[in-house]
Amino acid sequence: MTPDRLDRFARHIVLPEVGAMGQARLAASHVVLIGMGGIGSPALQYLAGAGVSRLTLIDDDVVEASNLQRQTIYTEADIGKAKAEAAAAWVRAFDPALAVIAHVTRIARDNAADLIADADVVLDGCDNFATRLAVSDACVKAGVPLTSAALGRFQGQVANFAGHREGEACYRCFVGDAFDAEDCDTCADLGVLGAMVGMVGAFGAMAAMRVLLEGVSTLGDPQWGQLHVLDGLKPSLRAMRIARDPECNGCGPTL
Repeated sequence: MTPDRLDRFARHIVLPEVGAMGQARLAASHVVLIGMGGIGSPALQYLAGAGVSRLTLIDDDVVEASNLQRQTIYTEADIGKAKAEAAAAWVRAFDPALAVIAHVTRIARDNAADLIADADVVLDGCDNFATRLAVSDACVKAGVPLTSAALGRFQGQVANFAGHREGEACYRCFVGDAFDAEDCDTCADLGVLGAMVGMVGAFGAMAAMRVLLEGVSTLGDPQWGQLHVLDGLKPSLRAMRIARDPECNGCGPTL
């Protein structure tokens, strides 16, 4: 790294849990973020801040005034713009050394494989089960780890999945097949606290960094299949283990 990059990431480098080798790994990594909304926005901020050198942003939505309460990378000037493109513009302004690509499209079964190609980890912060399951299945087939982050009112869930690895669960092992549907409760229906979304997004970014640093630094413990449940009202954090389903249609024997 050049002197200016060393200075930028000095606080990471002096951490024994990250170190110079860990920072070098982050600087050589490619993360695909799905959904540039409430979860994707803060996750992007901390992944870019960590120096992840390649970022692929996927979202088919546009910025609305109601988003600004929690999606803090956007401003009033971005209203009406595609979220993926506005988020990519934020990255370029924040750190021109990073490579960022925006895809203004909805990820689905027919395009997921191409969109996640070459990723070191996929961070999924989308808002419907059909997309989450399509992404999970694509990650298993491509051998790409998945960080899943979700939110419902004051409860957040974050987990790393590696269904392509022997004995490890995928996201479909967790939710099953019944959720292959487009309908899902929305923030407009239920409401959402901006700070809660930020907490889940930042937690998701840290989970993704654990994946990237596996085998390089002590922070690199992905805790595969361990679902972290955040309760924002108490507040509290608890974890549970998601077991691999031997009959799973995503990572089971029929894959």
